[in-house]
Amino acid sequence: MSLTRGQLEVVDLPAPRPGAGQLLVEVKRCGICGSDLHSRLHADELADSLERCGYPRYARSGQQVVLGHEIFGEVADRGPWCAGTLRPGTPVVTVPLVRRGRQVDGIGLSAHAPGGFAELVVVQEALTLPVPNGLPADLAALTEPMAVAWHAVNRGEVTRKDVAIVLGCGPVGLAVISVLKARGTATVVASDYSAGRRALAAKCGADVVVDPAVASPWDGVAARHGFMATMPDAYNAGIDAIEGLARLPLPWWTSWRALRTIGATRPKRPVVFECVGVPGMLDGILASAPLYSRVVVVGVCMGPDTLRPSLAVNKELDLRFAVGYTPLEFRDTLHALADGTLDASPLLTGRVGFAGVGSAFDALADPEVHAKILIDPSLATEGISMR
Repeated sequence: MSLTRGQLEVVDLPAPRPGAGQLLVEVKRCGICGSDLHSRLHADELADSLERCGYPRYARSGQQVVLGHEIFGEVADRGPWCAGTLRPGTPVVTVPLVRRGRQVDGIGLSAHAPGGFAELVVVQEALTLPVPNGLPADLAALTEPMAVAWHAVNRGEVTRKDVAIVLGCGPVGLAVISVLKARGTATVVASDYSAGRRALAAKCGADVVVDPAVASPWDGVAARHGFMATMPDAYNAGIDAIEGLARLPLPWWTSWRALRTIGATRPKRPVVFECVGVPGMLDGILASAPLYSRVVVVGVCMGPDTLRPSLAVNKELDLRFAVGYTPLEFRDTLHALADGTLDASPLLTGRVGFAGVGSAFDALADPEVHAKILIDPSLATEGISMR
């Protein structure tokens, strides 16, 4: 299945051959990611951004590209100089990067590294892991997108006692909710305009689900959880602290330093995950979030955006961005899925064969029906098989 100038087409291509340190994998499942949808419509914009980051080989609209980086399959062959620990027939998942010399390409995201929308794909042996505990194919194929959420939660440094607010309940937001609850986060608030996605957010474990057309996800959050909503709240807290500490026999600043050492002076704040990626979202968060909020941006905004830095400055907001994951996070995600501590099953809503990939791309534009559709090369029908 190739993409050229926005058009998806089933084509016959020569079988890929693994090079040194590489494996040939027979694809059993491959997820359709938001990056694949973006590549169909915004390939050149993405390529321009990646070129500024030092990678000039991202897929461009005029190139023939085989998409697909959420790969589950079985080892079919090995190239030279492999360690040989993964034998043919072994079920595997892989970090979707492949290296030739010192040149690294993203599998399914570059014309130089054909992806998993195919029967066979070349992967890097060092980045490929055997699937443990008989984890079913559908769930194993979710390792890659769940690892993105695993990394985002790590970037947020979320603890069990934290309140997390997830804005946007598409596949990324749903994965973040699932990881948060798997980690034992006390309170997860989820917000989305789509009734279908709100229902999936509840299945993923969200404690509070909000329709932003009816109520704000910020309503009552500060009051219920002791967050500071306004600058005068912070000023009053400081004055109250000094007046209270002044009653002690030590100078107030001595007591303050001691309390700071044990973290007692650290203000409470939520961790906010922006999983929408449309212009205006960031500025809206800066305007509405409580003081000292930690904001993790996971959604990819494809166009220019504006925000008011003065809002973040005066609220002392912590703004972080997240992309991908480390190999260790990928491994830990796989094993969390395999041992059942992380449940990704609510995300999976359909399967499709190669002939139905175009219709699957169209279907994913409707948030009410699908979250994650997997390509199953064994399916011959054009329709989407509902889970």
